[in-house]
Amino acid sequence: MDGRLWSILLESFPKILMAGIKVTIPLTVISFVLALFISVVVAMIQYADVPVLKHICRFYIWLIRGTPMLVQLFVVFYGLPGVGISLEAFPAAILVLAFNEGAYMAESVRGALESVPVGQLEAGECVGLSYFQIMYRIVLPQAFRVAFPALSNSLISMVKGTSLVTTVTITEMLQTAKIINSRYYQPMGLYCEVALVYLMFCSVLTLLQRVVEKKLNSYGGRSK
Repeated sequence: MDGRLWSILLESFPKILMAGIKVTIPLTVISFVLALFISVVVAMIQYADVPVLKHICRFYIWLIRGTPMLVQLFVVFYGLPGVGISLEAFPAAILVLAFNEGAYMAESVRGALESVPVGQLEAGECVGLSYFQIMYRIVLPQAFRVAFPALSNSLISMVKGTSLVTTVTITEMLQTAKIINSRYYQPMGLYCEVALVYLMFCSVLTLLQRVVEKKLNSYGGRSK
């Protein structure tokens, strides 16, 4: 590695990092919050076994998990304008990321809901709690403790998945590196630099996941 390459990497690193802070992180956070809401609603509908809505939810999960996210991005951003629905790149990316990851997270939440003993629901009914009170006070807190590792993995996966939004004209970290590379043509160094920033973000999330898991385990009476 010569001095010129080092100087390019040192100059480009703050630009790539700022693209991550200004675009990648907000995109991930907003999409994840929406995906979490979708997953809880879809999982609770399946858990409650609501006849028609349950089939709609199963179809949504089947469709989203069976098609690539890149194709979904193209359909929403490039395809919908053909039927009169136009979305800006950032909202389109949020919707695709949220609905894509929400389908996977819904199965994690559903499995966690089903892991709560049925006897606890019956006990809640015996003390006069409504169904929604039982879900809110008894079932969901325990389910989230069980689902937390899987949901954390989904968040980390979503951080990396944001690299696909460069295909719909969003200037995030990968697109920033592409622009810099078009001037200097140093693909190995620049793309490794992007990988390093992604690794930094995901490492921070992994550490936070471990800290929260330890706290959840201590609340649940488990020790490592």
